[in-house]
Amino acid sequence: MIRLNLTAAPTWLTLASGLRLQVAPLTTALMVSARADPTIEALPDTATQEELALAMAKAVARRAVLDWEGVGDDAGNIVPVSPEGIGALLEIWPVFEAFQTQYVAKGLILDAEKNVSAPLPNGPSAGATGTARHARSAAQTAPQD
Repeated sequence: MIRLNLTAAPTWLTLASGLRLQVAPLTTALMVSARADPTIEALPDTATQEELALAMAKAVARRAVLDWEGVGDDAGNIVPVSPEGIGALLEIWPVFEAFQTQYVAKGLILDAEKNVSAPLPNGPSAGATGTARHARSAAQTAPQD
């Protein structure tokens, strides 16, 4: 069952002890915008899956992160949210993993769930044919009285 959140209110994610991000809902518009991000389009055809994943996570985060708590500079001063700060934050492996798991993966899991009934190309349904198609073909070729 898909549970709709019709409020579209931002939520807080706890990514590490003392680190929280306030994020906008993960919407189709946000994902489409992230996919069209210039940094994604500028990746070479030879980019690895890891490079693509990091670039996509940063593109999504730049659009989704509205506020944060627990982010400071070297001197411990609070740092305001910025595209550069988001990029630097996601360079920290545990933070990247937590963001991927708690935010990005929710959309990807839902996307994968819609394919759960697809026939397998080499599984038990590989040779199956649609019965409705055969019924229509049979009806069209049946002799008319």
